[in-house]
Amino acid sequence: MLLKELTELNGGSGDESRVREFIKSKIEGATTSVEIDRIGNLIALKKGSRSDFKIGILAHMDEVSFMITSINEDGTLSFRPVGGIDPRVVIGKRLVINDIQGVVGYKPIHLQKEMKDKISFDELKIYAGFSKKDEVKNVKVGDYAYFSTKYEEYGDFATSKAFDDRVGCSIMIDLITGSTPKFDTYFIFTVGEEIGLLGSSVVMEEIDLDAAIILEGTTAGDLPNVEKDKWATHLGDGPVLTFFHRGYVIDKRILEALIETAEKHNIPYQMKRRTAGGTDAASIARTGSGAPAGVVSVPSRYIHSPVSVINLKDYENTLKLVKNLIESDTLYIKLK
Repeated sequence: MLLKELTELNGGSGDESRVREFIKSKIEGATTSVEIDRIGNLIALKKGSRSDFKIGILAHMDEVSFMITSINEDGTLSFRPVGGIDPRVVIGKRLVINDIQGVVGYKPIHLQKEMKDKISFDELKIYAGFSKKDEVKNVKVGDYAYFSTKYEEYGDFATSKAFDDRVGCSIMIDLITGSTPKFDTYFIFTVGEEIGLLGSSVVMEEIDLDAAIILEGTTAGDLPNVEKDKWATHLGDGPVLTFFHRGYVIDKRILEALIETAEKHNIPYQMKRRTAGGTDAASIARTGSGAPAGVVSVPSRYIHSPVSVINLKDYENTLKLVKNLIESDTLYIKLK
């Protein structure tokens, strides 16, 4: 498990190179081939004992991030999100731009006439120790800014940024180095998922997959202000299986294969009970020749924020589920 190293790397959409090179360094020698396509996806093939069925396992390398849009006369930095981020979770948080630390400023509560339910990024600025525009060094318009968060563990729980989707990347590395797939299996680390499923939209043009499994970090609903019947998932209840999300209804045969595998090996699992959000499964199913796809996720509280929380047992059970799936002929039997 490489969650600490992966989550502490910075890699927003279009800036995944550090993550890609780290992953490449960890899997070389454990695969039949490793290549990087023209858009930046990292594709690793692990040959199975049979080559008459091709499985794709996908996780995206990019995290939500920010981009500097203006350097202001007072030395502050204006910025915009790259991916879906609620501006309310950014107030008072530390960001890093290149090697420069900054903090996001907003009007303090005792100077506000009333608390606002909604704010916009137009109202937020990054303060990075500069008092005027001429002082700003090593920052330019178009530079990325990232949450400045370290990985920590507390018993069965871990906190960090970017569990969406470095948790999927870490599981894929574990699978590459610790599994023996029955069929030829392509491990595809994609780019640009947070800005519209960019990387996965070309995969089916490059590889004629017969089936795909998307590994994700998905939202947990066990929050103090959310009623239990509205929870999407729950930490500690095992890997999350999706049956429907934006843009795609999960192929029933793949969902059945996942459920059968979990029950056969006594792996706890849960269904995602909210249908908001989308994954690379949608683009895999509708581009090129298309392929049926399923989604297996690790539940995470507070995704797309400075600090997310996962249960490490959910990680272990997600790894166990997908490992048992690709080492069997269950998908082949369901789909052929």
